[in-house]
Amino acid sequence: MASSSSSSSVTNGNNNNPPPPSSSNDVASPSASSAIDFLTLCHRLKTTKRAGWVRRDVQNPESIADHMYRMGLMALIASDIPGIDRDKCVKMAIVHDIAEAIVGDITPADGVPKAEKSRREREAIDHMCKVLGGGSRAKEMEELWMEYEENSSSEAKILKDFDKVEMILQALEYENG
Repeated sequence: MASSSSSSSVTNGNNNNPPPPSSSNDVASPSASSAIDFLTLCHRLKTTKRAGWVRRDVQNPESIADHMYRMGLMALIASDIPGIDRDKCVKMAIVHDIAEAIVGDITPADGVPKAEKSRREREAIDHMCKVLGGGSRAKEMEELWMEYEENSSSEAKILKDFDKVEMILQALEYENG
């Protein structure tokens, strides 16, 4: 897995060049202020309850973040599958519903056509990536989100299954509670 930190180690002891100073225009990582702005925006994921459970009058329903977190855990503990990048699955689980921080949890019962839901979420992702300051982390987040939305990889297909399993597990917990 690629790392954002510098991996140029001194191999012969003669390298006297210090690493370049970090700047606020660093394309590899967001600035502190853009990261805080992004995380503040993502706070809505913790406070927005999943609409399907609210509609069913579930007491204390899970938040969007609760759902995303458990999907991340599902990806983390899943058995290894040949050809599947588990780390990518964990990251995808973390971002798969991230646009809902802006658009909310749009469900089929809301009557919003799929194309309109997709347009709203795409605009939200674009905005969130700008808030994050662009760069490689924003690009990675956007690519993972698009891959999930388009169901364009084996990892996305597995995550779509995890999404359904997580909802079923949550329904059973509400029913048994």
